[in-house]
Amino acid sequence: MKRFLLILLPASLIAQSTVAPSTESVGPNRGKNVGAYNIRESFETGYRFANIDGNEGKYRSDVNFLKGLRLLGTSLTVNSRDGKGKYFDELILNTQGLGNDPYQFASLRVEKNRRYRYEMNWRLNDYFNPGLTVALGQHWQNLERRMQDHQFTLFPQSKIQFYGGFSRNVQDGPAMSTANLFDARGNIFPFFENVRRQQNEYRVGGQVQAAGMKLFWQRGWEQFKEDTRGTLDSPVTPLDPTITNTTLTGLRRDQPIHGSTPHWRVNLFTERQKWFSINGRFTHSSGNRDFIYDELASGAIRNGARNVQTLVFGNARRPVTSANLSFSLMPTDRITISNHTAFSQTKMEGDNNLRQFTNGSLDMTLLNFQFLGIRAITNSTLLDVALRPWISVQGGYQFSERRVRSSEIVAESGFVDALTAEQSNRLNAATTGFRLRPVKGLTIVADGEVGRQNRPFYTTSEKNYHAFGARLEYKQKFFRLAAQARNNVNFNSISLFSHSARSRNYTVDGSWTPNTKFAIDVGYQKLHLDTISGLAYFLNFSQVSGDRSYFVSNVHAAHAGVRVAILKRLDLYGGFSSSNDKGAGRAGFTTQSALLAAQSFPLTYVSPQMRLSFKFNDKLRWNFGYQYYDYAERLLSLQDYRAHTGFASVLWSF
Repeated sequence: MKRFLLILLPASLIAQSTVAPSTESVGPNRGKNVGAYNIRESFETGYRFANIDGNEGKYRSDVNFLKGLRLLGTSLTVNSRDGKGKYFDELILNTQGLGNDPYQFASLRVEKNRRYRYEMNWRLNDYFNPGLTVALGQHWQNLERRMQDHQFTLFPQSKIQFYGGFSRNVQDGPAMSTANLFDARGNIFPFFENVRRQQNEYRVGGQVQAAGMKLFWQRGWEQFKEDTRGTLDSPVTPLDPTITNTTLTGLRRDQPIHGSTPHWRVNLFTERQKWFSINGRFTHSSGNRDFIYDELASGAIRNGARNVQTLVFGNARRPVTSANLSFSLMPTDRITISNHTAFSQTKMEGDNNLRQFTNGSLDMTLLNFQFLGIRAITNSTLLDVALRPWISVQGGYQFSERRVRSSEIVAESGFVDALTAEQSNRLNAATTGFRLRPVKGLTIVADGEVGRQNRPFYTTSEKNYHAFGARLEYKQKFFRLAAQARNNVNFNSISLFSHSARSRNYTVDGSWTPNTKFAIDVGYQKLHLDTISGLAYFLNFSQVSGDRSYFVSNVHAAHAGVRVAILKRLDLYGGFSSSNDKGAGRAGFTTQSALLAAQSFPLTYVSPQMRLSFKFNDKLRWNFGYQYYDYAERLLSLQDYRAHTGFASVLWSF
């Protein structure tokens, strides 16, 4: 369920934005008239500083802002003075971090009233992952991702519109990986990879508005290719140098994947209807992929030299169809009846072959995958009744069915056998809730859901679950206070293991803005999550059964920010955010396995910041910002770091 996405919140706290560029404007800028246009422009340039103590690789994977001169941001706006420009009526160009920042952005919008609109977005992200906790630090990536999107629309303000678009996503750069050679008693060797990935999308479409309805359609073609290559041209030291009976002198690994995905998308929905509305969506795509895994390794093991070539190749087809239909009736102003039906079907079909040559002999040929199909149908009905203007109640029922089919063909020693399987799963769920407005500005919302599934597919899938939540919000002209609580519980018992998961989330936040010179915003969140599942694994060549996988997380997260404006020239901002995962947090937590240390990951993350901005005049502003990062893990201190970062800049408008 979507409710469990709340566990991703701690990651979002770590990936907070940096203090630059500035958020304060220079002043009222009327621009400069040039012919039939008015032009306004500003840019902010300055110097970033960064002092890092501890694990710089972990800092770069979280933040990655380093020192140096920067063009922090620019803005250009060109408007026709009478709304009847010769070539365009509006041009807006904004950039951020161009040059040396790890996260760069640019957007362009050009529009001619009632004729055309062109929109462009471009991003660059430097992704650095040292992989310190994987394979003794022998897995890392230092990649660059460049994304661009272009959209051109004809007659953007009319009831009949046409458009075309293009998007590209490119990722490349160096990386390191490992290979386990040449058998189960061999060794693990690191080697370098040249990562190359590219995805292009071309699309055309349009929309038509008539009789209170809007029809949108799109035809698109997506092309993907990956041509990553790994190489090793000389002997390398293995991860375990004590094992001397396995050596690697050369390695080449090619992993090309090429494919295309043409698709259709159609949406139909009503507009401005008083007593009913209809929304429908339909999408279909038919993906095709061809792949090859070609590896050639040379070296030696206990009984002599080894030259092993592994070849895996095949093709895959993945047609995906989905359709949604929503229908709402409003017989009176107080009653709304909504029904939603969804259908989705995903098929994966293909062939693959595995061939391995060892010192010139063919060891194995394997063909084992043919078909996997997943079909899901969902129908839900919701009734909303406003008993009074200040209170409304809701109730609903949902039914869904999912069918999974698979087929494998196994060929060995001249014999071919087909293995087929099918499984169906049904969900019945009921929802209820109410919305209450007892006094002006106060809103209280509560909801609950209870669901039962007969045959969940995975051990961690929902089976017998219930979820309850409530939210309270109080708003006045300058003041806002909100609190929320949610509880989610799931129990699952299938043929292999039993699984249970429980999460509790409590949030409170508020803001106060009495005037334009002062503003304050604070918030706190408590998130508890614990899961327990059966566990089976091999240890010292023996199977361990009856063990448990037990994970506990207790996250306390808080943030605060204060902004003060003094004498219309000086703006001050101070902020603070922290995230503290206490882990198990209680005595007597035991397990029978050696995996105790991997079942709770306590850590602390603290980051205060401040920003000072002084306006000299309506065209010039000086800015200074500082931010501190403190990341500490209590289980292992390998990735701990502390960093002092900030910037000094000048913002000029003309």
